[in-house]
Amino acid sequence: MPSLHRPPSLPPGQLLLGVLGLAWPLLALLLLPSLGPWPLLVAAVVLAYSRLPRGSRYWGALLALAALLTVLSGHAELGVRAWPVIVNATLLAIFATSLRQEQNVIERLARRQEPDLPPRGVAYTRRVTQVWCVFFLCNGAVALWTALYADLRTWSLYNGGIAYGLCGLLFAGEWCVRQRVRKRS
Repeated sequence: MPSLHRPPSLPPGQLLLGVLGLAWPLLALLLLPSLGPWPLLVAAVVLAYSRLPRGSRYWGALLALAALLTVLSGHAELGVRAWPVIVNATLLAIFATSLRQEQNVIERLARRQEPDLPPRGVAYTRRVTQVWCVFFLCNGAVALWTALYADLRTWSLYNGGIAYGLCGLLFAGEWCVRQRVRKRS
């Protein structure tokens, strides 16, 4: 008899934080001109801190210190614009460090669907993890460039639209490649 189980759902607070994180570039575009950078920077620090695992609160303190230094140096808006850079750097670190572990991030996700992943599948997940590392590196570099040099509208367009589109294209492209690889196996 097939097991009927639902995937774990996020608590409403976590879901809201995720939506706010995804909508950050749009929120900054709409609110920065009227509110200024201070309230948004405080919101960004609270958002980032609340998404940290309990054992990583040390990083939250460093994040708050970095935000304070950004404000004191007169670059509070840069702190607001840094969110996509931080997200890409974090994801790059997670994916890259997983390449040195027994199972990389993509392999762990794949094993949820296919617990007995064949060696060829393991090699494929390793390559996909490497591709995502390159994506996060390049996307983070563009996010950094837009944070430092682009106007608010361009920053928001790239980080709140184009980057998500590129991520979606990579997901879709990888899915197509995976289907072809599976048929060959």
